[in-house]
Amino acid sequence: MYTWLHRIWYEGGSLYQVLLPLSGLYWLLIALRRSLYRAGLLRTFRADVPVIVVGNITAGGTGKTPVTIWLSRELRGRGFNPGIVSRGYGGSRSSTSMRVDSASDTSVVGDEPVLLARRTGCPVVVDADRARAAQMLIDDGVDVIIADDGLQHYRLERSYEICVIDGARGLGNRLLLPAGPLRETIDRLTDVDQVLVNGRMGSNVANLTAIEQNAIEFELVATEVSRLNGSLTRPIDKFSGTTVHAVAAIGNPVRFFDMLRAHGMQVIEHAFRDHARLSDDDLRFGDDFEVLMTEKDAIKVDASISDKYWTVPVDLAIDPVVSGPWLTQIESRLRSNPEQP
Repeated sequence: MYTWLHRIWYEGGSLYQVLLPLSGLYWLLIALRRSLYRAGLLRTFRADVPVIVVGNITAGGTGKTPVTIWLSRELRGRGFNPGIVSRGYGGSRSSTSMRVDSASDTSVVGDEPVLLARRTGCPVVVDADRARAAQMLIDDGVDVIIADDGLQHYRLERSYEICVIDGARGLGNRLLLPAGPLRETIDRLTDVDQVLVNGRMGSNVANLTAIEQNAIEFELVATEVSRLNGSLTRPIDKFSGTTVHAVAAIGNPVRFFDMLRAHGMQVIEHAFRDHARLSDDDLRFGDDFEVLMTEKDAIKVDASISDKYWTVPVDLAIDPVVSGPWLTQIESRLRSNPEQP
């Protein structure tokens, strides 16, 4: 079903028409929900510290987690003490607030929160109720909260909104779920403070809004590859000219496969649904080729695994000429009026 929907959303065709009535119903529900929040009939939570939301308006991965990692590091470099809230998707513990560290069980708290804790060193709390998670972070002493994937979580008031778009896929057929990939209508982009694009936006500029055309672009880059068992780290280009198995259980596995090909590898693709837990059988391919996987997937695999299994960390790269003034704008917003959304 998921693959079929993605073909409809991103590859064209007219089958989306049979799903339009459901998209109409979905639009009514989201419009009603936003109206209830605006009217004050659904209560919101205003934190005692500023809140930055990093999210998207499409289903699936766009690069929100690398943005959250990069932003938390930048804020720490500017003297802030950020904490991160996450829903903890894929974990079994989401009905109460739970602190996450680098050793937390991904089956309990989810894979992305553990990755965030490992890569940032910031306090991380998971809870389906992001407002409740935010309060726990405030009690722990943070002075700014980053909500990972919280754009549609209107209960938590925010000081700054960032929307991340996958440049390769864009907004697909630009229709609401389930006929298209959109969680909210395109005019939602006019409400956010900044739009970021992972990679370059598609070549069909005529169909893009001015907001999409003026978005800040970034790249996800990999420079090193490390064995899961920690015994060796080597430059990624050492794999150039080799055949590898590539494992990805992320929102857009093709992006990972294409990145490895860009480094000269022959890639045997193994795509799984986003957040899937990988069993030993999923990682046995009956040959001696090296196995490379995303960092988000690697944290779910036993670290004592053999030498042929590697993780590929990625970092966000953005033009400092663009990012410098933008980060100054964020800092000014947080310091000048820290408790106002």
